[in-house]
Amino acid sequence: MPQISQLAATYASQIFWMLVFFGFIFFVIGRGMVPKVMATVEARDKQIADDLAAADAARAAAAAEEEAWRQAENARRAEAQALIAKAKADAAAAGEKRLAAAGSVVDSRLAEADARIAAARANALGEIETVASEAASAIVARVAGLSIDAKAAGAAVKEALHG
Repeated sequence: MPQISQLAATYASQIFWMLVFFGFIFFVIGRGMVPKVMATVEARDKQIADDLAAADAARAAAAAEEEAWRQAENARRAEAQALIAKAKADAAAAGEKRLAAAGSVVDSRLAEADARIAAARANALGEIETVASEAASAIVARVAGLSIDAKAAGAAVKEALHG
């Protein structure tokens, strides 16, 4: 076979060119491109780590800010509740004062009305006694035919009414 007989003649040449080709690839790719790619990957990994650290720091700062806001909000809410309670107490006190003033006015009017009713009652009782004594005198005069004086008839009516 002729190919095998040429192998010995071209073998050294093929090994030479193979060493030249692989050496070229080793120096161009291995020494030139791979370090640049690795540096880019390391820079990217460092940037990602820095971004994650910054995000964690921002999250912690946001959590602290939120907690401070919640505490301030709770304090403002407590102040508002205290103001509302004070306003309710003030309104209740003012309402009680007005109610007490109105109650005293009503009580004085009731006292005046009771006095007028008592006077009217006394007056009515006096008139009833007068009318009753006159009616009793008239009835006795008609039924028995006797004449009773007004004082005796009045005394009898007072005794019957007051008993």
